[in-house]
Amino acid sequence: MTKRRSHDAVSVEIAAPPDAVYALVSDITRMGEWSPECVQCRWTKGATGPAVGARFKAKNKGGRGPAWRNTPTVTAADPGHEFAFNRHGPGVGDYTWRYVMEPTETGTRLTESFDATKPLGPVMTWVTETWTGSSDRDADLRRGMATTLARIKAAAEGT
Repeated sequence: MTKRRSHDAVSVEIAAPPDAVYALVSDITRMGEWSPECVQCRWTKGATGPAVGARFKAKNKGGRGPAWRNTPTVTAADPGHEFAFNRHGPGVGDYTWRYVMEPTETGTRLTESFDATKPLGPVMTWVTETWTGSSDRDADLRRGMATTLARIKAAAEGT
């Protein structure tokens, strides 16, 4: 079991305007298309789209083992600038995932990051590493962010 990072970030340049990139990132119903680990998301009852305080149900699946579910809350919904959500609970830590869009000369720099204000405890770290088949969860998360951003880039650029 290894000590986990409390922050990491990956960026990509996208030849599309920030508002178009935001529309893709904030449509959590499409997260299963982008993420190699988050296979499905849907808004909870009463939530119809990205707004601060809106909640959604997420289903994740690692390399092996059962899928797991969580219910994040949107913490930032600023079109063309930022979309973020927080997932927390007993034993599962407190993590905020963030997508920041910065305009560039050719489109948008999209940065995906996470901040763990309360990382997973030792038991849940072991469970997560076991379920995902990983001995380096930090490296997995970094690769996952890079894959997610590459897929969003392809969708935004129509490639």
